[in-house]
Amino acid sequence: MTATILITGGTGKFGRQFVEHFAHKGWQVLFTTTSQNNADSLIKELADEYSLIPLIVDFTQPQAVLELAQRIKDDGYRVNHLVNNARSRSFLQTDSLGQSSREDFLAEYLLDVVVPYELSMALFNMQPSELVTITNIGSQYGIVAANPALYADYPRQSPIQYGVAKSALIHLTKELAVRFAALDIRVNCIAYGGVSGRVDESFAARYAQLTPSGRMLAESEIIGPLDFLISAHCKAINGQTIQADGGWTLW
Repeated sequence: MTATILITGGTGKFGRQFVEHFAHKGWQVLFTTTSQNNADSLIKELADEYSLIPLIVDFTQPQAVLELAQRIKDDGYRVNHLVNNARSRSFLQTDSLGQSSREDFLAEYLLDVVVPYELSMALFNMQPSELVTITNIGSQYGIVAANPALYADYPRQSPIQYGVAKSALIHLTKELAVRFAALDIRVNCIAYGGVSGRVDESFAARYAQLTPSGRMLAESEIIGPLDFLISAHCKAINGQTIQADGGWTLW
């Protein structure tokens, strides 16, 4: 029987990698995005023969999660694996002092913690016997504070709300793992390190000096930890955060 996976934030840097990987495995892939154009572009890029179902949703809206869950149910889909990956860089703002507004702080927490909680619970309530794994996409900054040496203009370039929200996501992972354990639903988190492709050479060089691996992660390395945690051979791992950061958090 073909597995069905729901990936939020499916057209972003990480999400595209996730969608492509599981599509190539022959899975039915549902993915969320805020843009129909981005969804169409991804589907065109991956070719039409894959089972890709785009779901256009704005998670900042109060009823967005419940409406999405109801749509999934009404369309006859049964989600086996949930990947909470949606985010928005627009909430990572700071002022001239490197401080964050209440609005940006709450919005970042909403997407990183509240929405993963709501969506996990909605799927659990709707189809508890179908759900197998939930994987939350976190960051090294949910484990350690940002290193000022990495930034040319710290703290303006390192919004505090990001790390605080990712830290809360790690604890949410533990709480959900305990609450869902009786039904053999595993909940884990991946704390990724920085991935090359969005930063300039000077940033990448500073990053390399601060991590044992001496480099940022490559895009090709993103999928491995997720594929591992979702695998049926990984049933012993529950409530854990895998630190896929090239050793950043060792120092």
